[in-house]
Amino acid sequence: MEDLSHKRKITIMIAIISAMFFAAINQTIVSTAMPRIIAILGGMEYYTWVITIYMLTSTIATVLVGKLSDIYGRKPFILAGIIFFIIGAFLTGFSTDIFQLIAYRGIQGIGAGIIMASAFTAVGDLFAPRERGKWTGIMMAVFGFSSVLGPTLGGWLIDNMDWQWLFWIFLPLGVVAFILILTLFPKVERKAGEKIDYSGSLFLSLTITALLLGFSWAGTKYDWGSVQVIGLFAAAAVCLVIFLFIETKATSPVLPLALFRNDIVTLSNIIGFIMNAGMMGALIYLPFFVQGVEGISPTYSGYVTMPMSIAMVIVSTVIGRWITKTGKYKRYAVLGMPVMICGMLIMAYMNSVPLAVVAMIVFGIGLGMGMPVFSLTVQNAVSPAQLGVATSSSQLFRNLGGTIGIAVMGTIMQSSLRTNMEDAAKEAAATGQGFDFSKLDPATAKQLADFQNPEMLLDQPKLEQLQQTLPKDIQPVITQMVETLRNALSDSLTTVFLAGTALVFVALILVFFLREIPLRTSNKMSQEEKQVGSAAAIDG
Repeated sequence: MEDLSHKRKITIMIAIISAMFFAAINQTIVSTAMPRIIAILGGMEYYTWVITIYMLTSTIATVLVGKLSDIYGRKPFILAGIIFFIIGAFLTGFSTDIFQLIAYRGIQGIGAGIIMASAFTAVGDLFAPRERGKWTGIMMAVFGFSSVLGPTLGGWLIDNMDWQWLFWIFLPLGVVAFILILTLFPKVERKAGEKIDYSGSLFLSLTITALLLGFSWAGTKYDWGSVQVIGLFAAAAVCLVIFLFIETKATSPVLPLALFRNDIVTLSNIIGFIMNAGMMGALIYLPFFVQGVEGISPTYSGYVTMPMSIAMVIVSTVIGRWITKTGKYKRYAVLGMPVMICGMLIMAYMNSVPLAVVAMIVFGIGLGMGMPVFSLTVQNAVSPAQLGVATSSSQLFRNLGGTIGIAVMGTIMQSSLRTNMEDAAKEAAATGQGFDFSKLDPATAKQLADFQNPEMLLDQPKLEQLQQTLPKDIQPVITQMVETLRNALSDSLTTVFLAGTALVFVALILVFFLREIPLRTSNKMSQEEKQVGSAAAIDG
């Protein structure tokens, strides 16, 4: 598709960006509203699962679609992804409990994984590596714009309308995106002689599922040393061994192991994994600080996160153009990731909304500089025939890192919160400031006990309503209990943000070992460039 006219390429990119925006806005619109939705449906202990299932299904879909789209082309998969996403979003709005919400978000995840894998790979089909920097920056800007609009709109909707409309309001956009892809995107003939690796796909999916379930349940539903968690990790290890054996024998492997003999591909994927583990694991809990600790409504919570998205949109667009102009990319990761680390350190010690805004701006600048780089490094290091599977491997490791990061940070969050609450109770008892619930009638005592649950902080209207129903003589006690909850939650979030910072720092160290090769000006590799790629594989 590189030989298409410039005008045709632009129209195809409009179609791709429309599909991407549909998926991205449906994800970001629920970010600030999710704590309230969880409070309405119940099941805070399953909060991370709403995110984890989405990441799990999108991760599996991403890696499977990579190889398939190399065989059949990108068009049918983008269309299928949009259909999955529309169905998932429609059903999510009918959820009556947390378990239905999780299941339907899983369907949305399948659609999102297919859309993202196909869209980013299609850019590689359309443009030479040198030009991809500009378009990667623009696609990052699409995510950034959805991050600006989504949280704010989501907060306003959850404050003023039924929560179901968060999932339904953009369904017409999905239909428009489907029509654009159907009419504008060229069809590619199937590659002859390529076979689908069913066995490899099955055991890769089983490996990912067992691994992520183990991390998601460890420390929350089950102890880390429990039979269930150890059994899941053991199953993941067994499935991985079987998968590796299958891939060595497969004629057309779903994830070619030879790909990882390329040191650039391998190191880029490791960096993406670690960086996303720290970043996603920490950022997913930012609304807990804004809404839970500071008591800000979901609407204004969106305003707090907006500066990060604006900074990312501006910086990623500029950096993408600079990469295209200079052909250099490593320097932007080296400069951007320390800025991200500074932003996360500010998050760890923030104690006010203005400081949270500063953290968002700093982090957004670093994110805009560093994030466009690692897709380019992978795509530039492989031949056009491997573009789909290489791009999907990059997204696989990023999604895997993000999912495991969310699960591990969730465990850190729950463990730290439990410890902080226990310490607060012991301190109150030691200083004689504890309250004797036996002095109250059973109904009032039960209501007052609710103020020991951190979930109360995430639904401010319900908290205020419950506060007003209790006797005036115990209002000072209620105020003290709410303040204790907020302090415990704040301290727990500090631990989470510091853990995320440490992981991003490790990723920064690895960036210095990433070898930079010139960005090609054509998808056709010269003999010299093929030798560079071969050397990369040998060095790896």
